[in-house]
Amino acid sequence: MTPCLSGRVAARALRAKFDQILPHFDERRRRLYLASEATALGHGGIVRVAAASGTSTATIARGIAELAGYSSPTLRVRAPGAGRKRLTVTDPGLLPALESLIEPHTRGDPVSPLRWTTLSLRALASALTTQGHPVSASTVGHLLHTWAAACREPRRQQRASVIRTAMPSSPTSMPPPPSSSTMPSR
Repeated sequence: MTPCLSGRVAARALRAKFDQILPHFDERRRRLYLASEATALGHGGIVRVAAASGTSTATIARGIAELAGYSSPTLRVRAPGAGRKRLTVTDPGLLPALESLIEPHTRGDPVSPLRWTTLSLRALASALTTQGHPVSASTVGHLLHTWAAACREPRRQQRASVIRTAMPSSPTSMPPPPSSSTMPSR
């Protein structure tokens, strides 16, 4: 067998192996597995594994660096602090603007923690976007949900306050039961 032909066979075998196993990995495990395969192949392994898997050579090189740098496996897929910051952090005026939009259209007892609005999430999102706070309807829903959860008191306290208001505070403050002389006769 010529070296060129054996290289194609090896590339097909790698591709078949990667097609079977890679869909079951998350991005970190995929990177580490491909890095281990590339180091096992030796010189030129990064390029061969990248070609067979369709992954960037930089990703495989980063996996090799991770394998060399970490002694124990971690549970994290991404580095701490990765991801987008919350909208309430990047746009501090978002919650006050949402609150000012909701307040005129709020229904329910103003004292009760359970309130609702007559505006739709899409209407709130478009109004906030025109005010300079670009958000989607689903983001408005998440903000309202977390805001309502922060306004509510725990269920035990709610139930206890309902029981306290329904029950008299002391037996002496209860009105006396109606006597038979004051009850109308049939």
